[in-house]
Amino acid sequence: MHGVPEVHDPTRPPPGSPRPQVDAVLFDFHGTLAQVEDPVAWVQAAATACGAELDRGRATGLADRLVMAGRAGGPLPHRVPPHLAEHWADRDLYEHSHRAAYTGLAATVNTDVEGLADALYERLLGPEGWLPYADTEPTLRHLHDSGVKVAVVSNVGFDIRPIFTAWGLAGLIDAFVLSYEVGRCKPDPAIFLRACGLLGVDPERTLMVGDTPADAGAVAAGCAALVLPAAEPGRANGLGATLALAGCAR
Repeated sequence: MHGVPEVHDPTRPPPGSPRPQVDAVLFDFHGTLAQVEDPVAWVQAAATACGAELDRGRATGLADRLVMAGRAGGPLPHRVPPHLAEHWADRDLYEHSHRAAYTGLAATVNTDVEGLADALYERLLGPEGWLPYADTEPTLRHLHDSGVKVAVVSNVGFDIRPIFTAWGLAGLIDAFVLSYEVGRCKPDPAIFLRACGLLGVDPERTLMVGDTPADAGAVAAGCAALVLPAAEPGRANGLGATLALAGCAR
């Protein structure tokens, strides 16, 4: 029998050739670098801000209902009321829509705590409402020290820079590309191209790291992509794989 001839793809490097160097890594925020705080702690802290104290049993029941209604950083709501549909569709493009969507969803739950919907949202805006993964800081620092540029590319309706500042990580990030500021949401290739432009790097020498198919949209912009399942708050999230792909010795 005759062997099947090998077909050469001119767009791919020949076997044995070195992989193109990675000059930059783009990271998603939620589910990749950080996770939202425990839902029960979230509800209790927000209630305290409203002057109410909830025991763990009541807070747990409310947390379950609020998460099901729709929590930023949580699973998608089972139902979006018609009066919130437009804000929900635009939540990652406009600050006012992001706030209106999530406070409106929380308000559909009867909590008997005045002002809780707004307090829950305010909790989201600060560093207390998030936990960086255990390997976030060492990974970002190693990339920074190795001369690899880093950007955070997020579908989000509020400024996450203060969170990184509070964590002492802002100096490790070269650029933030946030959907509500640039008017594009992942998986639109334009948001990834904007990040590459801000960093001054070639998309073909850039790696996008995220946790959803939307993050893999970077491939359409010419980047490589690594999709990691989101871990529980405070744990390691497998970000060490980023260093290997970026060619950084550990």
